[in-house]
Amino acid sequence: MSRQLNMDTLRQNFWKEEYLREKMLYCEWHRKYGSMVKAKQKAKATARLPLKLPTLHPKAALSPPPAPKAIPLKAPSPGLEAPIQSEMYPVLPSIRALLYDGISHDLQGRYHYLNTRKLDLPEKRYLFPITTNFTYGWQLGPPEKQELVFCKMCRTESFFRKNGVFALLDSQDLAL
Repeated sequence: MSRQLNMDTLRQNFWKEEYLREKMLYCEWHRKYGSMVKAKQKAKATARLPLKLPTLHPKAALSPPPAPKAIPLKAPSPGLEAPIQSEMYPVLPSIRALLYDGISHDLQGRYHYLNTRKLDLPEKRYLFPITTNFTYGWQLGPPEKQELVFCKMCRTESFFRKNGVFALLDSQDLAL
């Protein structure tokens, strides 16, 4: 099935004129309004820039206190500055060495280091609970192994209360 082209010379000239007319209209509009559009775009771009606040310099004291001349001033060494406060305990050198041993793709390197670190309890890794979610499991201790109950009646008896549905609550059942 071939496509029929109803394009004779007259129709072809019509579409050529139509195309040229649209291009001329576009050029006229751009010549007339293009500079205004660019000015608006620049104004919007400058409005979007973050404000640059002036830097405030500390006010100098009117008269600095006189320094004692008997004590020679020493330049503070970079090693004796205040230590950086960390939220975590330092990592043992043997565990830190795992970082540099192999690559993660081979389940070594960072992968092995992180899995080893994960096995430690949070109390051994962190100095204090960092988030409120840490407080739920903080110093919880090792998990207790529970026996699996295979019998349905045993599960039912241990799960539901034995004092009945409408019985008064026991003092041990209340969480206050």
